[in-house]
Amino acid sequence: MFRQVPDPLGHPALSALLASLPLLVLLTLLGLLRTASHRAALGGLATAALIAAIVHRMPPLQIADGAAEGAAFGLFPIVWIVLNAVWINRLQRVRGHFAIVGRTFSSLSGDLRVQAVLIAYCFGAMVESLSGFGTPIAITSLLLLALGLEPLKAATVATFANTAPAAFGSVGNPVQALAKVTACPAHELGAMVGRQSAVIAALVPFVLLLMLDGRRGLAEAWPAALTAGVGFGAGQFLCSNYFAYQLTDIVAALLSTGALIVLVRVWQPRCRRSAPDAPEHSARPDRPPEILRAFSPYAILIALFALTSYHGPVQRFLASRDVTFAWPGLDVLGTDGRPLPVTVFDFGWLGASGTLLLIAGILTAVILRVPARQAVHCYAQTLYGLRRAALTIACVLALSYVMNLSGMAVSLGTWLAGLGRAFALLSGFLGWFGVVLTGSDTSSNALFGAMQVSAARQAGLSPLLMAATNSTGGVQGKAAAMQNLVIAAGALGISGREGEILRKVIGWSLGVLAVLCLLAWLQSTPVLNWTVSGG
Repeated sequence: MFRQVPDPLGHPALSALLASLPLLVLLTLLGLLRTASHRAALGGLATAALIAAIVHRMPPLQIADGAAEGAAFGLFPIVWIVLNAVWINRLQRVRGHFAIVGRTFSSLSGDLRVQAVLIAYCFGAMVESLSGFGTPIAITSLLLLALGLEPLKAATVATFANTAPAAFGSVGNPVQALAKVTACPAHELGAMVGRQSAVIAALVPFVLLLMLDGRRGLAEAWPAALTAGVGFGAGQFLCSNYFAYQLTDIVAALLSTGALIVLVRVWQPRCRRSAPDAPEHSARPDRPPEILRAFSPYAILIALFALTSYHGPVQRFLASRDVTFAWPGLDVLGTDGRPLPVTVFDFGWLGASGTLLLIAGILTAVILRVPARQAVHCYAQTLYGLRRAALTIACVLALSYVMNLSGMAVSLGTWLAGLGRAFALLSGFLGWFGVVLTGSDTSSNALFGAMQVSAARQAGLSPLLMAATNSTGGVQGKAAAMQNLVIAAGALGISGREGEILRKVIGWSLGVLAVLCLLAWLQSTPVLNWTVSGG
Protein backbone atom coordinates (compact mmCIF):
# COMPACT_ATOMS: atom_id res chain seq x y z
CA MET A 1 0.00 0.00 0.00
CA PHE A 2 1.18 3.51 -0.82
CA ARG A 3 -0.20 6.68 0.74
CA GLN A 4 0.34 10.08 -0.81
CA VAL A 5 2.30 12.74 1.10
CA PRO A 6 1.59 16.31 -0.01
CA ASP A 7 4.92 17.73 1.18
CA PRO A 8 7.55 14.93 1.14
CA LEU A 9 10.49 17.34 1.70
CA GLY A 10 8.93 19.36 4.51
CA HIS A 11 9.13 22.51 2.39
CA PRO A 12 6.07 23.17 0.17
CA ALA A 13 7.90 25.32 -2.39
CA LEU A 14 10.76 22.84 -2.80
CA SER A 15 8.37 19.88 -3.01
CA ALA A 16 6.36 21.73 -5.66
CA LEU A 17 9.52 22.59 -7.60
CA LEU A 18 10.59 18.96 -7.78
CA ALA A 19 7.04 17.93 -8.65
CA SER A 20 7.13 20.34 -11.59
CA LEU A 21 10.34 18.89 -13.03
CA PRO A 22 8.58 16.37 -15.33
CA LEU A 23 6.62 19.24 -16.87
CA LEU A 24 9.76 21.36 -17.22
CA VAL A 25 11.50 18.46 -18.95
CA LEU A 26 8.53 18.10 -21.29
CA LEU A 27 8.59 21.86 -22.00
CA THR A 28 12.32 21.92 -22.67
CA LEU A 29 12.25 18.94 -24.98
CA LEU A 30 9.20 20.18 -26.90
CA GLY A 31 9.79 23.93 -26.98
CA LEU A 32 13.54 24.46 -26.87
CA LEU A 33 15.05 21.28 -28.27
CA ARG A 34 12.11 20.60 -30.64
CA THR A 35 12.15 16.92 -29.81
CA ALA A 36 9.45 14.70 -31.31
CA SER A 37 6.36 14.82 -29.13
CA HIS A 38 6.37 11.12 -28.24
CA ARG A 39 10.05 11.26 -27.26
CA ALA A 40 9.44 14.37 -25.18
CA ALA A 41 6.59 12.62 -23.41
CA LEU A 42 8.82 9.62 -22.72
CA GLY A 43 11.43 11.96 -21.25
CA GLY A 44 8.85 13.54 -18.98
CA LEU A 45 7.56 10.12 -17.97
CA ALA A 46 11.06 8.91 -17.04
CA THR A 47 11.60 12.06 -14.95
CA ALA A 48 8.27 11.59 -13.20
CA ALA A 49 9.08 7.95 -12.42
CA LEU A 50 12.42 8.90 -10.85
CA ILE A 51 10.91 11.63 -8.68
CA ALA A 52 8.02 9.38 -7.66
CA ALA A 53 10.49 6.71 -6.54
CA ILE A 54 13.17 8.87 -4.92
CA VAL A 55 11.24 11.82 -3.50
CA HIS A 56 7.75 10.43 -2.91
CA ARG A 57 8.96 6.89 -2.09
CA MET A 58 6.37 5.25 -4.31
CA PRO A 59 7.14 1.54 -4.88
CA PRO A 60 8.59 0.93 -8.38
CA LEU A 61 5.99 -1.69 -9.24
CA GLN A 62 3.19 0.72 -8.39
CA ILE A 63 4.84 3.37 -10.55
CA ALA A 64 4.90 0.91 -13.45
CA ASP A 65 1.29 -0.12 -12.80
CA GLY A 66 0.18 3.51 -12.66
CA ALA A 67 1.95 4.30 -15.93
CA ALA A 68 0.35 1.24 -17.51
CA GLU A 69 -3.13 2.32 -16.43
CA GLY A 70 -2.54 5.81 -17.80
CA ALA A 71 -1.33 4.41 -21.12
CA ALA A 72 -4.33 2.09 -21.28
CA PHE A 73 -6.69 5.02 -20.69
CA GLY A 74 -4.86 6.90 -23.44
CA LEU A 75 -5.56 4.05 -25.85
CA PHE A 76 -9.11 3.49 -24.65
CA PRO A 77 -11.18 5.56 -24.89
CA ILE A 78 -9.06 8.44 -26.25
CA VAL A 79 -7.19 6.90 -29.20
CA TRP A 80 -10.24 4.73 -29.89
CA ILE A 81 -12.26 7.90 -30.41
CA VAL A 82 -9.66 9.58 -32.61
CA LEU A 83 -9.13 6.47 -34.73
CA ASN A 84 -12.77 6.06 -35.70
CA ALA A 85 -13.40 9.78 -36.09
CA VAL A 86 -10.52 10.23 -38.51
CA TRP A 87 -11.71 7.14 -40.37
CA ILE A 88 -15.06 8.82 -40.99
CA ASN A 89 -13.29 11.85 -42.43
CA ARG A 90 -11.22 9.60 -44.69
CA LEU A 91 -14.38 7.85 -45.96
CA GLN A 92 -15.84 11.22 -46.86
CA ARG A 93 -12.74 12.19 -48.80
CA VAL A 94 -12.32 9.00 -50.85
CA ARG A 95 -15.78 9.38 -52.38
CA GLY A 96 -15.49 13.13 -52.92
CA HIS A 97 -18.18 14.01 -50.39
CA PHE A 98 -15.81 15.97 -48.23
CA ALA A 99 -15.28 18.37 -51.14
CA ILE A 100 -19.05 18.74 -51.38
CA VAL A 101 -19.17 19.79 -47.73
CA GLY A 102 -16.53 22.45 -48.39
CA ARG A 103 -18.27 23.73 -51.53
CA THR A 104 -21.58 23.94 -49.70
CA PHE A 105 -20.09 26.27 -47.12
CA SER A 106 -18.11 28.41 -49.57
CA SER A 107 -21.08 28.94 -51.91
CA LEU A 108 -23.32 30.41 -49.25
CA SER A 109 -21.86 33.91 -49.52
CA GLY A 110 -19.90 35.95 -52.07
CA ASP A 111 -17.81 37.61 -49.33
CA LEU A 112 -14.46 36.01 -48.48
CA ARG A 113 -14.70 36.97 -44.81
CA VAL A 114 -18.08 35.33 -44.36
CA GLN A 115 -16.86 32.26 -46.25
CA ALA A 116 -13.82 32.05 -43.98
CA VAL A 117 -15.97 32.20 -40.83
CA LEU A 118 -18.22 29.48 -42.23
CA ILE A 119 -15.31 27.20 -43.08
CA ALA A 120 -12.78 27.85 -40.30
CA TYR A 121 -15.23 28.46 -37.46
CA CYS A 122 -18.45 26.57 -38.25
CA PHE A 123 -17.21 23.69 -40.38
CA GLY A 124 -13.98 23.44 -38.40
CA ALA A 125 -16.05 22.90 -35.27
CA MET A 126 -17.90 20.03 -36.96
CA VAL A 127 -14.60 18.33 -37.76
CA GLU A 128 -13.32 19.02 -34.24
CA SER A 129 -16.45 17.45 -32.80
CA LEU A 130 -15.42 14.15 -34.41
CA SER A 131 -11.66 14.00 -34.59
CA GLY A 132 -9.82 16.91 -32.99
CA PHE A 133 -6.07 16.66 -32.37
CA GLY A 134 -5.19 19.07 -35.18
CA THR A 135 -7.35 17.47 -37.88
CA PRO A 136 -9.62 20.56 -38.33
CA ILE A 137 -6.59 22.79 -38.81
CA ALA A 138 -5.22 20.66 -41.63
CA ILE A 139 -8.61 20.44 -43.35
CA THR A 140 -9.86 24.02 -43.00
CA SER A 141 -6.49 25.58 -43.85
CA LEU A 142 -6.59 23.83 -47.23
CA LEU A 143 -10.18 24.93 -47.81
CA LEU A 144 -9.20 28.51 -46.98
CA LEU A 145 -6.31 28.24 -49.42
CA ALA A 146 -8.80 27.10 -52.08
CA LEU A 147 -10.80 30.29 -51.44
CA GLY A 148 -7.74 32.33 -52.41
CA LEU A 149 -6.21 33.22 -49.04
CA GLU A 150 -2.43 33.32 -49.03
CA PRO A 151 -0.90 30.41 -47.07
CA LEU A 152 0.27 32.30 -43.97
CA LYS A 153 -3.12 33.94 -43.44
CA ALA A 154 -4.94 30.66 -44.09
CA ALA A 155 -2.76 28.96 -41.47
CA THR A 156 -3.33 31.76 -38.96
CA VAL A 157 -7.11 31.82 -39.35
CA ALA A 158 -7.48 28.03 -39.30
CA THR A 159 -5.28 27.70 -36.22
CA PHE A 160 -7.06 30.35 -34.17
CA ALA A 161 -10.55 29.25 -35.23
CA ASN A 162 -9.81 25.80 -33.80
CA THR A 163 -9.77 27.24 -30.27
CA ALA A 164 -13.54 27.75 -30.07
CA PRO A 165 -14.71 24.10 -30.08
CA ALA A 166 -11.67 22.44 -28.46
CA ALA A 167 -13.15 21.99 -24.97
CA PHE A 168 -15.73 19.56 -26.39
CA GLY A 169 -13.65 18.15 -29.24
CA SER A 170 -13.51 14.47 -30.20
CA VAL A 171 -17.06 13.89 -28.92
CA GLY A 172 -16.36 15.38 -25.48
CA ASN A 173 -13.02 13.64 -25.02
CA PRO A 174 -11.41 16.46 -22.95
CA VAL A 175 -14.31 16.43 -20.51
CA GLN A 176 -14.13 12.66 -20.18
CA ALA A 177 -10.40 12.78 -19.40
CA LEU A 178 -10.95 15.60 -16.90
CA ALA A 179 -13.67 13.64 -15.13
CA LYS A 180 -11.39 10.61 -14.86
CA VAL A 181 -8.50 12.39 -13.15
CA THR A 182 -10.61 14.66 -10.93
CA ALA A 183 -13.42 12.24 -9.96
CA CYS A 184 -15.93 15.02 -10.74
CA PRO A 185 -19.07 13.84 -12.56
CA ALA A 186 -18.57 14.21 -16.30
CA HIS A 187 -22.01 15.74 -16.90
CA GLU A 188 -21.40 18.42 -14.25
CA LEU A 189 -17.99 19.23 -15.70
CA GLY A 190 -19.46 19.41 -19.19
CA ALA A 191 -22.16 21.80 -18.00
CA MET A 192 -19.65 24.03 -16.19
CA VAL A 193 -17.27 24.11 -19.15
CA GLY A 194 -20.22 25.04 -21.37
CA ARG A 195 -21.07 28.05 -19.20
CA GLN A 196 -17.57 29.41 -19.70
CA SER A 197 -16.79 28.26 -23.21
CA ALA A 198 -20.00 29.73 -24.61
CA VAL A 199 -18.79 33.21 -23.67
CA ILE A 200 -15.23 32.73 -24.92
CA ALA A 201 -16.20 30.98 -28.17
CA ALA A 202 -18.53 33.85 -29.08
CA LEU A 203 -15.51 36.21 -29.22
CA VAL A 204 -13.55 34.12 -31.73
CA PRO A 205 -15.39 35.18 -34.96
CA PHE A 206 -14.64 38.84 -34.20
CA VAL A 207 -10.94 38.02 -33.87
CA LEU A 208 -11.09 36.12 -37.17
CA LEU A 209 -12.46 39.19 -38.96
CA LEU A 210 -9.60 41.28 -37.57
CA MET A 211 -7.11 38.66 -38.75
CA LEU A 212 -8.68 38.54 -42.19
CA ASP A 213 -9.21 42.22 -42.95
CA GLY A 214 -8.28 44.33 -39.93
CA ARG A 215 -10.61 47.00 -38.61
CA ARG A 216 -12.27 47.32 -42.00
CA GLY A 217 -13.31 43.68 -41.83
CA LEU A 218 -14.77 44.15 -38.36
CA ALA A 219 -16.62 47.32 -39.40
CA GLU A 220 -18.11 45.80 -42.55
CA ALA A 221 -18.80 42.19 -41.50
CA TRP A 222 -19.51 42.36 -37.76
CA PRO A 223 -23.12 41.12 -38.17
CA ALA A 224 -21.73 37.83 -39.48
CA ALA A 225 -19.36 37.52 -36.52
CA LEU A 226 -22.13 38.36 -34.06
CA THR A 227 -24.55 35.87 -35.59
CA ALA A 228 -22.03 33.05 -35.80
CA GLY A 229 -20.63 33.70 -32.32
CA VAL A 230 -23.96 34.00 -30.55
CA GLY A 231 -25.31 30.96 -32.39
CA PHE A 232 -22.28 28.89 -31.48
CA GLY A 233 -22.21 30.07 -27.87
CA ALA A 234 -25.92 29.38 -27.43
CA GLY A 235 -25.49 25.91 -28.88
CA GLN A 236 -22.58 25.14 -26.55
CA PHE A 237 -24.43 26.35 -23.48
CA LEU A 238 -27.76 24.65 -24.20
CA CYS A 239 -26.37 21.29 -25.32
CA SER A 240 -23.75 20.96 -22.57
CA ASN A 241 -26.21 21.90 -19.82
CA TYR A 242 -29.47 20.34 -20.99
CA PHE A 243 -28.67 17.57 -23.44
CA ALA A 244 -25.41 15.63 -23.90
CA TYR A 245 -22.01 17.28 -23.59
CA GLN A 246 -20.59 14.80 -26.15
CA LEU A 247 -22.72 16.47 -28.84
CA THR A 248 -21.98 20.05 -27.85
CA ASP A 249 -19.74 21.00 -30.76
CA ILE A 250 -21.94 19.34 -33.37
CA VAL A 251 -25.04 21.13 -32.12
CA ALA A 252 -23.19 24.44 -31.71
CA ALA A 253 -21.70 24.22 -35.20
CA LEU A 254 -25.03 23.38 -36.81
CA LEU A 255 -26.84 26.17 -34.95
CA SER A 256 -24.11 28.68 -35.82
CA THR A 257 -24.10 27.60 -39.46
CA GLY A 258 -27.89 27.75 -39.70
CA ALA A 259 -28.03 31.21 -38.15
CA LEU A 260 -25.34 32.52 -40.50
CA ILE A 261 -27.07 31.02 -43.54
CA VAL A 262 -30.31 32.76 -42.60
CA LEU A 263 -28.42 36.03 -42.11
CA VAL A 264 -26.68 36.03 -45.50
CA ARG A 265 -30.00 35.48 -47.25
CA VAL A 266 -31.15 38.89 -46.03
CA TRP A 267 -27.83 40.69 -45.50
CA GLN A 268 -24.45 40.93 -47.19
CA PRO A 269 -21.47 43.18 -46.34
CA ARG A 270 -21.83 46.57 -48.03
CA CYS A 271 -18.43 46.16 -49.66
CA ARG A 272 -17.81 42.54 -50.50
CA ARG A 273 -14.25 41.27 -50.35
CA SER A 274 -12.66 38.47 -52.29
CA ALA A 275 -9.11 37.21 -52.53
CA PRO A 276 -7.11 38.46 -55.56
CA ASP A 277 -6.62 34.92 -56.79
CA ALA A 278 -9.99 33.52 -55.81
CA PRO A 279 -10.92 30.62 -58.10
CA GLU A 280 -13.82 30.65 -60.50
CA HIS A 281 -16.43 28.01 -59.71
CA SER A 282 -17.78 26.90 -63.05
CA ALA A 283 -18.72 23.32 -62.21
CA ARG A 284 -22.37 22.34 -62.02
CA PRO A 285 -23.97 22.75 -58.58
CA ASP A 286 -23.96 19.75 -56.29
CA ARG A 287 -27.27 17.92 -56.29
CA PRO A 288 -29.27 17.94 -53.03
CA PRO A 289 -29.06 14.13 -52.58
CA GLU A 290 -25.26 14.32 -52.74
CA ILE A 291 -25.21 17.17 -50.24
CA LEU A 292 -27.38 15.16 -47.85
CA ARG A 293 -25.07 12.16 -48.21
CA ALA A 294 -22.04 14.36 -47.57
CA PHE A 295 -23.50 15.58 -44.27
CA SER A 296 -24.91 12.19 -43.27
CA PRO A 297 -22.09 11.27 -40.81
CA TYR A 298 -23.01 14.19 -38.58
CA ALA A 299 -26.70 13.31 -38.66
CA ILE A 300 -25.93 9.67 -37.85
CA LEU A 301 -23.72 10.63 -34.94
CA ILE A 302 -26.32 12.97 -33.48
CA ALA A 303 -28.94 10.22 -33.71
CA LEU A 304 -26.69 7.63 -32.05
CA PHE A 305 -25.72 9.87 -29.17
CA ALA A 306 -29.28 11.04 -28.70
CA LEU A 307 -30.37 7.41 -28.48
CA THR A 308 -27.67 6.36 -26.01
CA SER A 309 -27.79 9.46 -23.81
CA TYR A 310 -31.51 9.06 -23.08
CA HIS A 311 -32.16 7.42 -19.72
CA GLY A 312 -34.03 4.40 -20.97
CA PRO A 313 -33.66 0.77 -22.06
CA VAL A 314 -30.82 1.42 -24.52
CA GLN A 315 -28.68 3.23 -21.97
CA ARG A 316 -29.37 0.57 -19.32
CA PHE A 317 -28.43 -2.17 -21.77
CA LEU A 318 -25.15 -0.47 -22.65
CA ALA A 319 -24.35 0.17 -18.98
CA SER A 320 -24.95 -3.50 -18.19
CA ARG A 321 -22.12 -4.40 -20.58
CA ASP A 322 -19.59 -2.09 -18.89
CA VAL A 323 -16.55 -3.71 -17.31
CA THR A 324 -15.13 -1.93 -14.25
CA PHE A 325 -12.18 -3.25 -12.28
CA ALA A 326 -9.45 -2.15 -9.89
CA TRP A 327 -6.21 -1.85 -11.84
CA PRO A 328 -3.97 -4.80 -10.89
CA GLY A 329 -1.15 -3.94 -8.50
CA LEU A 330 -2.36 -0.43 -7.67
CA ASP A 331 -3.11 0.12 -4.00
CA VAL A 332 -2.87 3.87 -3.50
CA LEU A 333 -4.47 6.00 -0.81
CA GLY A 334 -4.93 9.75 -1.04
CA THR A 335 -3.78 12.21 1.58
CA ASP A 336 -7.10 11.65 3.37
CA GLY A 337 -6.46 7.91 3.67
CA ARG A 338 -9.12 6.87 1.16
CA PRO A 339 -8.48 4.87 -2.03
CA LEU A 340 -8.09 7.00 -5.13
CA PRO A 341 -10.92 6.63 -7.67
CA VAL A 342 -8.36 6.87 -10.47
CA THR A 343 -7.13 3.36 -9.65
CA VAL A 344 -10.42 1.94 -10.96
CA PHE A 345 -10.50 1.38 -14.72
CA ASP A 346 -13.80 1.73 -16.58
CA PHE A 347 -14.00 -0.29 -19.78
CA GLY A 348 -17.40 0.69 -21.13
CA TRP A 349 -16.66 -0.77 -24.52
CA LEU A 350 -20.13 -0.98 -26.04
CA GLY A 351 -21.41 2.46 -25.14
CA ALA A 352 -18.05 4.22 -25.59
CA SER A 353 -17.93 7.25 -27.85
CA GLY A 354 -15.36 5.52 -30.03
CA THR A 355 -17.64 2.52 -30.52
CA LEU A 356 -20.52 4.78 -31.52
CA LEU A 357 -18.17 6.46 -33.97
CA LEU A 358 -17.24 3.07 -35.38
CA ILE A 359 -20.93 2.29 -35.93
CA ALA A 360 -21.41 5.71 -37.51
CA GLY A 361 -18.44 5.01 -39.78
CA ILE A 362 -19.87 1.71 -40.94
CA LEU A 363 -23.21 3.37 -41.71
CA THR A 364 -21.37 6.21 -43.45
CA ALA A 365 -19.55 3.73 -45.69
CA VAL A 366 -22.91 2.22 -46.68
CA ILE A 367 -24.58 5.57 -47.34
CA LEU A 368 -21.60 6.95 -49.28
CA ARG A 369 -21.34 3.66 -51.21
CA VAL A 370 -17.75 2.96 -50.23
CA PRO A 371 -16.84 -0.65 -51.13
CA ALA A 372 -16.08 -2.83 -48.12
CA ARG A 373 -12.52 -3.50 -49.25
CA GLN A 374 -11.84 0.21 -49.68
CA ALA A 375 -13.39 1.02 -46.30
CA VAL A 376 -11.15 -1.55 -44.60
CA HIS A 377 -8.13 -0.17 -46.47
CA CYS A 378 -9.02 3.32 -45.26
CA TYR A 379 -9.22 2.02 -41.71
CA ALA A 380 -5.78 0.42 -42.01
CA GLN A 381 -4.36 3.66 -43.40
CA THR A 382 -5.91 5.63 -40.54
CA LEU A 383 -4.53 3.21 -37.96
CA TYR A 384 -1.05 3.44 -39.46
CA GLY A 385 -1.20 7.22 -39.72
CA LEU A 386 -2.12 7.59 -36.05
CA ARG A 387 0.64 5.33 -34.71
CA ARG A 388 2.84 8.16 -33.44
CA ALA A 389 -0.13 10.16 -32.13
CA ALA A 390 -1.29 7.06 -30.24
CA LEU A 391 2.16 6.63 -28.69
CA THR A 392 2.27 10.29 -27.69
CA ILE A 393 -1.18 10.17 -26.11
CA ALA A 394 -0.33 6.97 -24.23
CA CYS A 395 2.91 8.48 -22.91
CA VAL A 396 1.29 11.75 -21.86
CA LEU A 397 -1.48 9.92 -20.02
CA ALA A 398 1.09 7.63 -18.39
CA LEU A 399 3.00 10.72 -17.23
CA SER A 400 -0.22 12.20 -15.88
CA TYR A 401 -1.13 9.08 -13.93
CA VAL A 402 2.33 8.77 -12.36
CA MET A 403 2.21 12.41 -11.27
CA ASN A 404 -1.31 12.07 -9.91
CA LEU A 405 -0.84 8.73 -8.16
CA SER A 406 2.52 9.56 -6.59
CA GLY A 407 1.24 12.81 -5.11
CA MET A 408 3.17 15.24 -7.31
CA ALA A 409 -0.01 16.92 -8.45
CA VAL A 410 -1.06 17.26 -4.80
CA SER A 411 2.32 18.84 -3.97
CA LEU A 412 1.89 21.41 -6.72
CA GLY A 413 -1.68 22.08 -5.64
CA THR A 414 -0.69 22.47 -2.00
CA TRP A 415 1.82 25.14 -2.89
CA LEU A 416 -0.49 26.94 -5.30
CA ALA A 417 -3.22 26.96 -2.66
CA GLY A 418 -1.04 29.38 -0.74
CA LEU A 419 -2.21 32.02 -3.19
CA GLY A 420 -5.66 31.77 -1.64
CA ARG A 421 -8.64 32.84 -3.66
CA ALA A 422 -6.37 34.66 -6.10
CA PHE A 423 -5.63 31.23 -7.54
CA ALA A 424 -8.85 31.61 -9.53
CA LEU A 425 -6.99 34.11 -11.73
CA LEU A 426 -4.24 31.60 -12.58
CA SER A 427 -6.34 28.50 -13.11
CA GLY A 428 -7.06 29.26 -16.76
CA PHE A 429 -3.41 30.06 -17.48
CA LEU A 430 -2.37 26.63 -16.24
CA GLY A 431 -4.77 25.01 -18.69
CA TRP A 432 -3.41 27.22 -21.48
CA PHE A 433 0.15 26.26 -20.56
CA GLY A 434 -0.73 22.58 -20.63
CA VAL A 435 -2.19 22.76 -24.13
CA VAL A 436 0.75 24.78 -25.41
CA LEU A 437 2.96 21.93 -24.19
CA THR A 438 0.92 19.00 -25.45
CA GLY A 439 -1.23 20.41 -28.26
CA SER A 440 -4.29 18.78 -26.72
CA ASP A 441 -6.94 19.97 -24.28
CA THR A 442 -7.44 16.31 -23.35
CA SER A 443 -3.79 15.91 -22.42
CA SER A 444 -3.76 19.21 -20.53
CA ASN A 445 -6.77 18.11 -18.50
CA ALA A 446 -5.04 14.83 -17.72
CA LEU A 447 -1.87 16.62 -16.66
CA PHE A 448 -3.36 19.45 -14.60
CA GLY A 449 -6.91 18.42 -13.70
CA ALA A 450 -6.06 16.79 -10.36
CA MET A 451 -3.76 19.65 -9.45
CA GLN A 452 -6.52 22.18 -10.12
CA VAL A 453 -8.91 20.32 -7.84
CA SER A 454 -6.30 19.99 -5.09
CA ALA A 455 -5.44 23.69 -5.21
CA ALA A 456 -9.13 24.64 -5.26
CA ARG A 457 -9.87 22.65 -2.12
CA GLN A 458 -6.89 24.12 -0.31
CA ALA A 459 -7.90 27.65 -1.29
CA GLY A 460 -11.60 27.26 -0.51
CA LEU A 461 -12.65 27.49 -4.15
CA SER A 462 -15.05 25.31 -6.10
CA PRO A 463 -13.18 22.22 -7.42
CA LEU A 464 -15.73 21.97 -10.23
CA LEU A 465 -15.10 25.57 -11.28
CA MET A 466 -11.32 25.27 -11.27
CA ALA A 467 -11.35 21.94 -13.10
CA ALA A 468 -13.62 23.39 -15.78
CA THR A 469 -11.47 26.52 -16.03
CA ASN A 470 -8.46 24.34 -16.78
CA SER A 471 -10.26 22.99 -19.84
CA THR A 472 -11.73 26.31 -20.98
CA GLY A 473 -8.43 28.13 -20.54
CA GLY A 474 -6.67 25.33 -22.31
CA VAL A 475 -8.53 25.81 -25.57
CA GLN A 476 -6.75 29.12 -26.20
CA GLY A 477 -3.46 27.25 -25.98
CA LYS A 478 -4.45 25.40 -29.17
CA ALA A 479 -3.45 28.47 -31.17
CA ALA A 480 0.07 28.50 -29.71
CA ALA A 481 0.75 24.76 -29.52
CA MET A 482 3.75 23.72 -31.61
CA GLN A 483 1.94 20.56 -32.69
CA ASN A 484 -0.86 22.57 -34.30
CA LEU A 485 1.49 25.13 -35.84
CA VAL A 486 3.42 22.33 -37.52
CA ILE A 487 0.19 20.77 -38.82
CA ALA A 488 -0.94 24.06 -40.36
CA ALA A 489 2.43 24.85 -41.91
CA GLY A 490 2.87 21.33 -43.24
CA ALA A 491 -0.59 21.17 -44.78
CA LEU A 492 -0.02 24.43 -46.66
CA GLY A 493 3.54 23.76 -47.74
CA ILE A 494 5.14 26.51 -45.63
CA SER A 495 7.11 24.39 -43.18
CA GLY A 496 9.70 26.44 -41.37
CA ARG A 497 7.35 29.41 -40.93
CA GLU A 498 5.75 28.15 -37.73
CA GLY A 499 7.31 31.05 -35.84
CA GLU A 500 5.52 33.53 -38.09
CA ILE A 501 2.19 31.83 -37.46
CA LEU A 502 2.86 31.86 -33.71
CA ARG A 503 3.67 35.58 -33.69
CA LYS A 504 0.38 36.34 -35.45
CA VAL A 505 -1.80 34.31 -33.06
CA ILE A 506 -0.07 34.50 -29.68
CA GLY A 507 -1.36 37.98 -28.80
CA TRP A 508 -4.96 37.08 -29.61
CA SER A 509 -4.60 33.81 -27.73
CA LEU A 510 -3.40 35.55 -24.56
CA GLY A 511 -5.97 38.32 -24.92
CA VAL A 512 -8.94 35.94 -25.02
CA LEU A 513 -7.31 33.92 -22.21
CA ALA A 514 -7.26 37.06 -20.06
CA VAL A 515 -11.01 37.41 -20.58
CA LEU A 516 -11.50 33.80 -19.45
CA CYS A 517 -9.31 34.30 -16.36
CA LEU A 518 -11.36 37.34 -15.39
CA LEU A 519 -14.59 35.40 -15.94
CA ALA A 520 -13.37 32.50 -13.78
CA TRP A 521 -12.34 34.89 -11.01
CA LEU A 522 -15.77 36.57 -11.08
CA GLN A 523 -17.39 33.11 -10.92
CA SER A 524 -15.45 32.51 -7.70
CA THR A 525 -16.94 35.68 -6.17
CA PRO A 526 -20.52 36.59 -5.25
CA VAL A 527 -20.77 38.48 -8.55
CA LEU A 528 -21.09 35.31 -10.67
CA ASN A 529 -20.91 32.37 -8.24
CA TRP A 530 -24.55 31.65 -9.06
CA THR A 531 -23.31 30.24 -12.36
CA VAL A 532 -21.47 27.46 -10.49
CA SER A 533 -23.31 24.38 -9.30
CA GLY A 534 -22.38 20.93 -8.09
CA GLY A 535 -18.97 22.08 -6.95
